[in-house]
Amino acid sequence: MERRVVITGLGLVTPLGVGVDETWSGLCEGRSGIGEITGFDTSAFSTKIAAEVKGFKAEDFLPKKEARRTEKFIAFAVAAARMAVENARLTIDETNGPRVGVITGCGLGGLHSLELTAHTVQEKGPKRVSPFFIPMLIGNMAPGMISIHLGAKGPNISVATACAAGAHAIGDAYHTILRGQADAMITGGVESVITPTCIAGFNAMKALSTRNDDPQQASRPFDRDRDGFVVGEGAGMLILEDLEHALERGATILAEMAGYGQSGDGYHMTSPSPDGDGMIRCMQAAIDSAGITCEAIDYINAHGTSTPLNDLYESRAIKKVFGESASQVPVSSTKSMTGHLLGGAGGIETSSTVLALKNGIIPPTINLENPADECDLDYVPKVARKADLTYAMSNSFGFGGTNASLVVKRYAP
Repeated sequence: MERRVVITGLGLVTPLGVGVDETWSGLCEGRSGIGEITGFDTSAFSTKIAAEVKGFKAEDFLPKKEARRTEKFIAFAVAAARMAVENARLTIDETNGPRVGVITGCGLGGLHSLELTAHTVQEKGPKRVSPFFIPMLIGNMAPGMISIHLGAKGPNISVATACAAGAHAIGDAYHTILRGQADAMITGGVESVITPTCIAGFNAMKALSTRNDDPQQASRPFDRDRDGFVVGEGAGMLILEDLEHALERGATILAEMAGYGQSGDGYHMTSPSPDGDGMIRCMQAAIDSAGITCEAIDYINAHGTSTPLNDLYESRAIKKVFGESASQVPVSSTKSMTGHLLGGAGGIETSSTVLALKNGIIPPTINLENPADECDLDYVPKVARKADLTYAMSNSFGFGGTNASLVVKRYAP
């Protein structure tokens, strides 16, 4: 009999707060986590705003000496993983450590360290480079450090598929348990790249919002006046478990993983296909994987980046997949509040989707004043909505045309 995979724990570090309760309350309140960038001087930049994590202290989750030398994205990942394990009441020790794995997604890794080290080499020479530079740079140190700190010695993998990385990591962790290679997985996404080179690079592409005078209104998915996305940072981690393993230890089950779809656009480096072909096949694959029809989906947590092309093409794709019922399916973008966490997006958005199922509340799409042409779905504008949800889908689409869709369902024994 095929294994069933359930979600038993969540951990969140987001621009809305450190912890699940803080983030969820922010989403339900329709609160924006976007403000002026505080980490560097933005006077020469077109974009001066981002969704930064506030009030995070690495020493709350790592030994003080180690916290000082740990790259921010790694600290976020370890913190969210610790919260998720605690939330799941999962004990990891020598007896089960080899059956607990870690798969996380990250798009860009340690840009903070890269920029500082490049400056050091130029100004002071190569001998002044820290021996911690490479470990702080590479994306796989997120799952690596989670494994070291929590004792999870099963499969240990880092996924780097741009803005789909977190969702791909969760889907791959799901498949790892289905294949019997682990009983539990710590999985999700992380990113922290609010740095000069990142903002300058996305500005050069004209991808970012420049609504600097009104940061909290800047991320406005599906709105006529959207002008680009807002970079966010943070981490979202989930505990996935084999159902029998979870029941045996008396775990509280938050939701069940039901389906996972993947596809590639094969179209353009940064733009989705105008006809939404890759998105369509990805969503349909997730629905098929769950063994349901599109009519069973009660809510879609959209990729919804607040960029002109993504919002339009994703809306077209949803209409193609759901046909006449598309207008009846609530669709919202939590990026309107958290900004876009790039490789970390799938982690916090899948977590948000699980919380929506558990609490019967759909987070809103804030700042949606005037829907754009062809963006005519039910985007749950401005205010959260109570709803009876059984199945929900979360979409993540990345540069290079890499796509992931996850279907989660309300758990029923």
